[in-house]
Amino acid sequence: MSIPAFDTTSYSTYTQPPNPSWTYGQKVDATPAGKEWLEGESAGWKVYNTAETDKTDLYKLLISGIVPRPIAFVSTISEDGVENLAPFSWFNTVTNYPPVISFAVNHSAPGRLKDTATNLKNGQGFTVNIISEAFVENANATAIDAPRDFDEWTLSGLTKEKCVQIRASRVKESAFSMECELYKAIDITHPVTGEHNNTLILAHVKYIHVRKDVLTEKGVIDLTKFKPVARLGDISYARVGDAYRIARPSWAQDEAKIQEALTTHASL
Repeated sequence: MSIPAFDTTSYSTYTQPPNPSWTYGQKVDATPAGKEWLEGESAGWKVYNTAETDKTDLYKLLISGIVPRPIAFVSTISEDGVENLAPFSWFNTVTNYPPVISFAVNHSAPGRLKDTATNLKNGQGFTVNIISEAFVENANATAIDAPRDFDEWTLSGLTKEKCVQIRASRVKESAFSMECELYKAIDITHPVTGEHNNTLILAHVKYIHVRKDVLTEKGVIDLTKFKPVARLGDISYARVGDAYRIARPSWAQDEAKIQEALTTHASL
């Protein structure tokens, strides 16, 4: 398959939302884009019974349907001092107070992931780093099915940087890195077969390292400078395209509009 080269001139911008004139109670087909979207319903639905679906097919379906996914680029260290580095896209935030994040480790892959899961539980701490466009190939190289106890840092071309509290290194090239301690590890077992193929990691964030050039005056991350990457299905990654802002609804401010809209739609 022939695909074009990566467009280095493209960058994220902020735009209006897809339907800035939307009002409470308005149906999806009220816009041309909405009508076009709903036309797809004519093809019908395919329903998957997860108990009867092959686990490989189920994996492909989930990772291509739950997108885009942020990537946890996790650095760990064994009790013997051997460091590991690996990306995980079953990742997200849990709560800001206490600051807790989560990611899942799949044990069905060989060696490397088992080492990571073991290291995460050894009390040495670990780092979770966010990947930006400039070093996504470097990060992807660490997903290799290397032998046990192999240090993926050696083939990544990335730089180890010391942390404030934990033994594991953070990725210097990452503009956003978190020093973490294990909050809880939850082994996920199949409710029918009892197989244990995954471990859910809840990580307590102790320190956050943010490169100053990606911070705004308001103390938030500037998306256009950060350039984070996301995971899609199969071997696909994605850049963050144009972003748009939609105000969070407020009952105190919008109650009158809501009541008016409901009355109008009820009379149609």
